[in-house]
Amino acid sequence: MFPKQFDYYEASNVAEAFDLMDEHSDENAELLAGGHSLLPTMKSGLASPDALIDIGGIADLRGIEEDGDSTRIGALTHYADIADHDGLHEHAPALADAASQVGDVQVRNRGTIGGNLAHADPASDLPGAALAADATLLLESRDGSREVPADEFFLGMYATDVGPGELVTGVRVPHEDSAGGAYAKKPSPSSGYAMVGVAATVEVEDGTVTSARIGANGAMDHGVRLQPVEDELVGGPATEDAAEAAGEHAADDLDVDFMMDDNQASAEFRAQLLSVYTGRAVAAAIERAT
Repeated sequence: MFPKQFDYYEASNVAEAFDLMDEHSDENAELLAGGHSLLPTMKSGLASPDALIDIGGIADLRGIEEDGDSTRIGALTHYADIADHDGLHEHAPALADAASQVGDVQVRNRGTIGGNLAHADPASDLPGAALAADATLLLESRDGSREVPADEFFLGMYATDVGPGELVTGVRVPHEDSAGGAYAKKPSPSSGYAMVGVAATVEVEDGTVTSARIGANGAMDHGVRLQPVEDELVGGPATEDAAEAAGEHAADDLDVDFMMDDNQASAEFRAQLLSVYTGRAVAAAIERAT
């Protein structure tokens, strides 16, 4: 299918992007970064913007930079760059692992972390990983900048805390050098998107789990923390059996009636997948932590 006709504008810097956003604020305008989320929805007719504002060429929004005890990832940084970054595998392993499993080689070389998180597709791989990595989203507008923890960023299906006139400029992740991290997903056989995906960050000391952050996508209409799993893990043994047992609590705080239900998997089946893949992600994170 072909999208309907639209106007195209290209921003060379952030200030120009804001000018274009202001100029077309009365229109149905969309920001274009990597395009792997937006363009398919336009071709299918689910999105019909009157104008596209291409920010993909803004160099200042691309790159990975360590700063003390955290790393800043520019919003236009490609998945492949995150997956190949040794520092992120060391400091934010769950996020790096998830980036390495997004789509295929072509998608990883074009898709961007900022576009992924701002689009907030419930089946995309990075929301759960951002939650597990304790990431902070960096937003900017003409009125200034603000920071939003990932725990507060995802509001619903394709809905985030990004306000009118705001732009996601980056993602900051704290360094968790003593932690193990992993991402495990059941990919859709048709698209590669996550039917269920789980990211885990786990710290282990003397054979005991001392902290855990578990994030999931694909199960609900937005990325969610699995607090019951975290509570079950902390203070317990760092073993594969404990990981599997904790996974059985993955859906404890989730209303199965509101779980994603489509032609690929029923809500009940997704709840089972969530338990299994939580156990797998946690077991891999524990192994890497020890």
